[in-house]
Amino acid sequence: MTLSRRAAAELVGTAMLLAVVVGSGIMGQRLAGGNDAIALLGNTIATGAGLVVLIHMFGPASGAHFNPAVTLAVMMRRGISARAALLYVAAQFVGAIVGVWSAHLMFAEPLFQVSSRLRDGWPQGVAEAIATFGLIGTIVTTQRSRPEFTPVAVGLYITAAYWFTASTSFANPAVTVARSLSNTFAGIAPSSVAVFIAGQLAGTLFAIAFFGWLLKEDSPE
Repeated sequence: MTLSRRAAAELVGTAMLLAVVVGSGIMGQRLAGGNDAIALLGNTIATGAGLVVLIHMFGPASGAHFNPAVTLAVMMRRGISARAALLYVAAQFVGAIVGVWSAHLMFAEPLFQVSSRLRDGWPQGVAEAIATFGLIGTIVTTQRSRPEFTPVAVGLYITAAYWFTASTSFANPAVTVARSLSNTFAGIAPSSVAVFIAGQLAGTLFAIAFFGWLLKEDSPE
C-alpha cells in the first residue's frame, strides 16, 4: 500500500477516534444530569469500543497507530521508516483536530474552542507516563504473542486506564493537543498540555527500553 494511502488511513482513523472521544463526552455530560461518574463511564465505554473497531478497520492499511507515541515506538523498533513516521505523525495531528471539529458540528457546539479545563500538577504527568507505558507495552507484547488480539487488548487497556489513572489516560500527544481545542467534557486547558506530553514521551521511551529488554531473545550458548 502506498505511503499516501497509509497516511490517509492514519488521518481518517485518528479523526474518527477523536469524534468518538469528544462526541461521547458531550453526550455523556448532557445525559448524566451533573453526575460526572456517569458521564465518564459513557465516555469510557464508547472510546474503548471505538478503538477496537477502528484498529480492525485501519490496521490492514496503516497499522492503525492513531498516536505519535505508537508511531515513535514502531519507528524505534525499526517497523517504519523515519520518513513514513513523520508523515504519520503529521496526519495524526491533522486528523485529531478534524475529529474534534466534527464532534462540535454534530452536537451544535461552536466549531472553534479553547478548553478551560485545567488538568495541572506533576501527578497528572506521572499518570500519563504510566498510561502510555502500559499502552505501548500492550501493543508490543500482544503483537509478538497474539497479534489478532491486539485491537481488543488496546480497547480493554484504554477502558481500564480511563479509571485507574488520575489523568483518565490520554496517552497520545495528538489527542492531547486536539482536546485542548474543545471546551467540553473531554477538554484539557492549553496550559496543561505540556506536562501531559512530557509524561507521554517519558512513558513511551521507558516502555521501548523495558519491553525491548524483556522480550529480547537470548543467544544460545
